Amino acid sequence: MKTLNVDLGDRSYPIMIGRGLLDAPGSFQPFVAHRQVMVVTNDVVAPLYLERLTRTLSGFADVDVTLLEDGEGHKNLASFERIMDHLLTQRHNRTTTLIALGGGVVGDITGFAAATYQRGVPFIQVPTTLLAMVDSSVGGKTAVNHPQGKNMIGAFHQPRAVVIDTDVLGSLPQRELAAGLAEVIKYGLIARSEFLDWIDDQVVNIQRKEPEALGYMISESCQCKADVVASDETEKGLRAILNLGHTFGHAIEAFCEYKNWLHGEAVAVGMLMATDLSIRLGWLEPETLERLKALLTRLELPVRPPQAMQPE
Repeated sequence: MKTLNVDLGDRSYPIMIGRGLLDAPGSFQPFVAHRQVMVVTNDVVAPLYLERLTRTLSGFADVDVTLLEDGEGHKNLASFERIMDHLLTQRHNRTTTLIALGGGVVGDITGFAAATYQRGVPFIQVPTTLLAMVDSSVGGKTAVNHPQGKNMIGAFHQPRAVVIDTDVLGSLPQRELAAGLAEVIKYGLIARSEFLDWIDDQVVNIQRKEPEALGYMISESCQCKADVVASDETEKGLRAILNLGHTFGHAIEAFCEYKNWLHGEAVAVGMLMATDLSIRLGWLEPETLERLKALLTRLELPVRPPQAMQPE
């Protein structure tokens, strides 16, 4: 196991990365506030990993579960209300701990529930997709979507810990893996050019889900994000760099009504559009665009927006 630290003073927390962490009580017990625990997950992840996590937690906690429907379309106030209804019905108090078991949607909505229930309770991120491992589980951005815009209702609320069990990537479909790689590439573009070189060299091992390659890739990505968050927690300056490609990407997602296109796929095209704009403004050389397009293509990510968004 490798442990990184998000340095936020008395709200600092670890990012634990390793194999088999879902089965290790020590990965969770120090960060659970009291006996009450609620796991929030969805109907895709639950059959795969909920029983294992519940068994791990049951030695020191009383576990409730809220089950959401899968997909970005359910990252909304209705799902948020479902979590709140369960917390209130089961009489969870201010010492309860929420645990997000799932991808970015589950992590974001659980974090928002934790930020607002009784004005804030602890939560733990247990990401099960590559995208959530390297991006959304770290940094404390929590939110739900609104028909008028993505992530427009939310709060900054840092987790107590992020527990990344890399073994769960074994069940991740290749399309979901590729979507997560868009965020990995982002770190190479914004801060770590040598990391971008490494990704280019390791495409085959990454696609084969070689454990060493995945572990290194996740660690480097999380370290980059942890460094940025530690210097600008609430996005008043530097942290905006983590949004590379997201302005265009969110427009694609909204256009598609959060269907058909995965977040990472939209971000991949968004990064190309942002790079193209930077070239037009004279900020980057054209070679940057060609290299990025070639790498995204090798990783089986889209390089053009939806057909209906393209000019005739």
